[in-house]
Order: sequence, then structure tokens, then C-alpha cells
Amino acid sequence: MKYKESHTLILNNIARFIDLTELEKQKYLSLLTEIKVKKKAFLMQAGDVAKYEYFITKGCLKVYTLDEDGAPHISMFAVEDYWTGDIASFMMKKPTPYFIKATEHSELLGISRANYDLLFQEIPKFEKFYRILYQKSLISYIQRSNHGISLTAEERYIEFKRKYPQIVNRITQKDLAGYIGITPEFMSKIISKVNRM
Repeated sequence: MKYKESHTLILNNIARFIDLTELEKQKYLSLLTEIKVKKKAFLMQAGDVAKYEYFITKGCLKVYTLDEDGAPHISMFAVEDYWTGDIASFMMKKPTPYFIKATEHSELLGISRANYDLLFQEIPKFEKFYRILYQKSLISYIQRSNHGISLTAEERYIEFKRKYPQIVNRITQKDLAGYIGITPEFMSKIISKVNRM
């Protein structure tokens, strides 16, 4: 069957971990909602209850919190073929502390909580897929936390460039600083130094 580009992208993502029959693919796709977010618009704001888990088919979004001084602390960037959202808010139906904002015009596929639960009932192998997805997310979170403690800001920047080459040129220096955990001015000095190496 011929699928839309966005559907092919998500099905290929899923195929890394589980095999689906043609009927299962069609059922899964029927449970998804297409969502468009304009550049600088919010997909979710602190205090909202997450209604969806999202898969990015086009664009770039940043996930962040604000500290008491209003400074952003970016926990991740999500681009094509990435999943994003707040799983704790989504699962527990509690307000999120996160903002998710589009840094580019973005298109996503979302699965609601009701359809997520229905998916597990109708296609149980998706439990394996989401288990692997959440394990990989947890491992990434632990590694990022360890890097925040054990690496210098320069080393964190070099690691970010190495790990996310598809993102580094799509985000502002200010957002990159918010991810690394330093001021934009210090970020500028690090970028200049690393580029001279």
C-alpha cells in the first residue's frame, strides 16, 4: 500500500522494533491525529495536561522549563523521526511543568491517551515498541544528566554536535546555550574556540 510521507516515516520508526501486518499498520494510522504548529507557537505549555504523545514528521521543537527568574532550561530538541511530549503528564493526567515550542513550522502525528490504551488492547505488540522507546528515552536522560555533572560546557557542546549533527544548525545559539546550561555569551566563546580547533 502507498502511504503518505508522514505515515511512511512513523511506520519506518516503528519497524525498527516490531513488525506489523498491513492491517495493523492501517489500524495504527487510524488512531493518529495530524497536528500542525507554526514557528514560535506552543504545542504545550506548563500547566497543561498532555493530551498526546507526539511524533515529529516535519520541523523542530524545543522542550523546556523556566526557572524562578524566567530563564529557559531546554531538556531536548525534537526533529523529524523523533518522539516528544511529557509522558508523566500524559500517563497520570497531571499538569506538565514543560513548554513545547516550535522553532520551525512543524507537523506531527499525535496519539491520544484513549487511542494509546485502545492500541495496546487491539495490537498488544505495541507494548514492546513503547517499552523500548521509553527505555531508550530513560537511557538518554541518564546520560544527559551524567554529562551535566561530569563534562565541561565545552565538552557538552562537542558531544551535542557529535550526537545531533542534524539539529545543531537548526537552532539558535541562545537555545543551544539553554540546552548546554550556560549563558549565550559564554556559548558564543565556546563555539568560536571549538571552530578554531
